[in-house]
Amino acid sequence: MVEFGILFNWILVQRCPMIRLQGKESSLKAIASLVLCGFIGLTLISAFSQSTTAAQPDTKPAPTTAHPQELNVTEYRLPPNEMAKAEALYKIRTELYLFGMIFGIVLLWLTLKLRVAPAFRDLAERASKNSFVQTLIFVPLLTLLIAVISLPIDIYEHHISRTYGLSVQSWASWVGDWCKANGVSLVVTILMVYALFWIIRKSSQRWWLYFWLLTLPFLVLLIFVAPVILDPMFNKFEPLEKTQPQLVSAIENVTHRGGLAIPRDRMFEMEASEKVTTYNAYVTGIGATKRVVVWDNTARDLTVPETLFVFGHEMGHYVLSHIYKGLAFYAGTSLLGFWLGRKIVLAMLARWGGRWRIRDITDLAALPVLMLTVALLSLVAEPVGNAFSRYQEHQADIYGLEVTHGLFPNNSEIAASSFQKLGEKSLDYPTPNPILVFWSYSHPSIAERIHFSLHYDPWHTSAGPKYVK
Repeated sequence: MVEFGILFNWILVQRCPMIRLQGKESSLKAIASLVLCGFIGLTLISAFSQSTTAAQPDTKPAPTTAHPQELNVTEYRLPPNEMAKAEALYKIRTELYLFGMIFGIVLLWLTLKLRVAPAFRDLAERASKNSFVQTLIFVPLLTLLIAVISLPIDIYEHHISRTYGLSVQSWASWVGDWCKANGVSLVVTILMVYALFWIIRKSSQRWWLYFWLLTLPFLVLLIFVAPVILDPMFNKFEPLEKTQPQLVSAIENVTHRGGLAIPRDRMFEMEASEKVTTYNAYVTGIGATKRVVVWDNTARDLTVPETLFVFGHEMGHYVLSHIYKGLAFYAGTSLLGFWLGRKIVLAMLARWGGRWRIRDITDLAALPVLMLTVALLSLVAEPVGNAFSRYQEHQADIYGLEVTHGLFPNNSEIAASSFQKLGEKSLDYPTPNPILVFWSYSHPSIAERIHFSLHYDPWHTSAGPKYVK
């Protein structure tokens, strides 16, 4: 499902997963994205915190099962060797998450204290008196500095993914993706920062409201173009009918069961196996670009009934209009964020602006102040956004169970089996800290989802099914 993390990153990396991926945005990459997303509104960070202790790291992906079978699952468990790796990975990523939370804020504070932004501003003003040209010079200097500082953390995170067998992406391919992601982000950031400061200079009192209004259609546009412009920059997609015609026919049984017709040309397979070993499926796009995507790993390693349950989950996001509801949720929370953000920015500038050599809020050098404000607000808003995401994921789980009920025997066991395989492949730790789940998990834990799947039985109650009657 749609993860409400840093929204631009979510669009950029096609984040609508069936299961919370084992990873997180690197602390500095997240801050770099905040340059853009901070001005799109109150970002709701989804951090992934599954991580680590002494494990015997396995650099090879798990072998493909020639004839996959459902597992007899009663609860989420891992074999001893996998459990050791999952615990180690859980600890590593939890530490990275906590470190990144502090480091990102400290980095922005140091940027202000060392007066980096005023130096870049002065350079831009000496180069040109045109405000757009100044933005064209200032923004790349600041954002690329942050991106370069973040690079060691990004490299370490990819190293961890490769070490634990979650990624098979070569370093050359990874560097290419890093450059493309930062390039796209930079172009969009320049445009958004220029628009933001133009509005601030025109209306110093209501800029937060006007810019909030501007971000809404802009975000819709990004979501609309992501599947057809951004996603193909990073992964290969083929019509599912071409790669898995037998699966498309089975999927149509599920869509008919739910009373929905998802056209075949809206179903795609992504060649995820070139980069990762994990499983996933997601919905993305809006309007004419809305589609369902299944990773080739998922279709290859899960049985047909398990894949159909995964599809049913994603179909739930499609049917229940979670992207549109997510946009509405974003609109409300970001409006509050902009209103609070303006007050915080003005208070910081009034107290420290002179010391930081920032003239006022119309000064381009105030950009790190805005970024720091967004980082602080995002930290507070994170559990709210993740709670909303977990709620939508739970809804999609319910829909997946209901829409596949009766299509094959024991669909609850099949759902549990699919979650077990997803958890094993991603080295999902069985007993994460409840506080960490509350604060940073965008999906319910695998253990919770398996337990719910095995005990959900509305067909023997007076209320009946919730979504698929």
